[in-house]
Amino acid sequence: MQTKTAPATGTTIPAMSYDRMLEQVRYNGAYPTRGRAEAVVAAVLAALGRRVTGEERVELAARLPREAAQIFAAQVPATDSMTGWAFVRDLATRTGGTLATTRWDVGSVLGVVARIAGPDLLDRILAQLPSGYAILFGRAELTQAA
Repeated sequence: MQTKTAPATGTTIPAMSYDRMLEQVRYNGAYPTRGRAEAVVAAVLAALGRRVTGEERVELAARLPREAAQIFAAQVPATDSMTGWAFVRDLATRTGGTLATTRWDVGSVLGVVARIAGPDLLDRILAQLPSGYAILFGRAELTQAA
């Protein structure tokens, strides 16, 4: 998914609606209800909003559907570094979920976010995050040979 530019204003508009995003997350995560998918999206986007900074944060917020962007952008980015696994652990603690279900939830949401972001923006987001996030977005974690 890419963003489109509104002809008269020059502003970007999301290429995916919030309803469509929720449908995809619900399908990917096999959630029984839209409400469950919405809760998972809110929790994961809030957690991601505490991790992504700089131009990548602004650009991702512009590409997300408005409701999702508001959840993401409402978070104050944390100053500590957190690996992908620590991200899942932290979210499990905050939501009261198990590590396994939280990992499932994260993958269900971030897989859709990866498609919305597109490969170039996702590359830049992953470059600023510590190790372990690529797999959460549905990508292989590539490391440099020693």
